[in-house]
Amino acid sequence: MLPWILVGIAILIIIFFMFGLPFICFIKIFYSSPKSRIKKDGEYSLQQADIYKPYHKIMIDFIDRVNALPHKNVSVKSFDGLTLRGRYFEYKPDAPIEIIFHGYRGDSESDLSGGVFRCFALERNVLLVDQRAGGKSDGKVISFGVNECKDCLPWVNYVIENINKDAVIFLCGVSMGAATVMMASEQNLPKNVVAVMADCGYTSAKDIIKKVIKDMKLPPNLLYPFAKLGAKMFGKFNLDENSPIQALKNSKLPVFFVHGDNDLYVPYEMSVKNFEACNSPKYLATIEGAGHGLAYIVNPEKYINEMKTFADNFVFNK
Repeated sequence: MLPWILVGIAILIIIFFMFGLPFICFIKIFYSSPKSRIKKDGEYSLQQADIYKPYHKIMIDFIDRVNALPHKNVSVKSFDGLTLRGRYFEYKPDAPIEIIFHGYRGDSESDLSGGVFRCFALERNVLLVDQRAGGKSDGKVISFGVNECKDCLPWVNYVIENINKDAVIFLCGVSMGAATVMMASEQNLPKNVVAVMADCGYTSAKDIIKKVIKDMKLPPNLLYPFAKLGAKMFGKFNLDENSPIQALKNSKLPVFFVHGDNDLYVPYEMSVKNFEACNSPKYLATIEGAGHGLAYIVNPEKYINEMKTFADNFVFNK
C-alpha cells in the first residue's frame, strides 16, 4: 500500500510543478480581470506605495483637469481582434502627435494624465492609449510588451487615416509602456513616426520579473521558468520572444530615454543598458531624485527641456 501512496504523492507533485505552479504564476503576473478594472464615478486608481503618496494631490489634479478637457474617444482593432480604446486631445490642428502607452496594471487616466499637459507645453497633440488588458481596452493577458508592441501600428494607422495623413508622430511610453514602444522601434512603421520616447523602461521581461521575484525574497532563477511556462500555457505567448534591449539593437528610429535615478522598481541602470544597446540616434536624460514613473512630476521643467533638446537635435534638425 505504501508504494502506491508514494506514487500518488509523486504524481501530484509532478502535476503541481507542470500545471499548478505555472498557473499560479500566470494569474499573479499576467492575468488582468476586466471586472477589477471597472471604476466607479469619482474613483481614482492611484499607486499606493509610499513613494507615490506625496504626489497624490498632483495626480488627482491632473486627472480632474484632463477629464474636463475636450477630447474624442477613439478605438482600434488589434492584430488578434481586441478592441483597444483611447482618448485624443488636440492642442492645435496639424501639431505633432504623441501616442502614449501606460505601465503595468495601469491605465491611461491614472498613469498618463500629466502627459497631456506636458504635450501641450511642447505644443503637441496627444493620444492616450489604454493598452490591452488595461483600462477600458479589451483583453485579459498582460504580455510585458511582447504583444503590446504589435498594437502600436494600428494606433499609428488610426492617426494617419483619421486625424492627419501627414502627422508627425512620436511613440511614447512609461514603464511597461516604454517597453512597448522600444520593442516597436525596430518595426517597419510608417514614415510619419519620427521618434520613440521611453520613460523608465526595463531591459527585458525576464530581467524585471526576476528582479521583482528577488525583491519578494524568493528564488528568481527557480521561479522564472515557471512564469515563462505559465505565459506560454495559459497566456499563449512566449515571454522571451522579444525584449526592449534586443529590439533597440535594430532600432530604426531616434530614441529618447528618460529615467529617475531614485527608481527602486525599474532600476535606472536598465535605461543605461538600453541606451548603450541602442544603435539608432539616442539621448539619455536623468531626473535626479525621481522614483518610478515620477520623473515628470518631480522636475517638469527639466523633463520638458530635455525633450526639446532631443527633438531639436534628432527629429526636427536632421
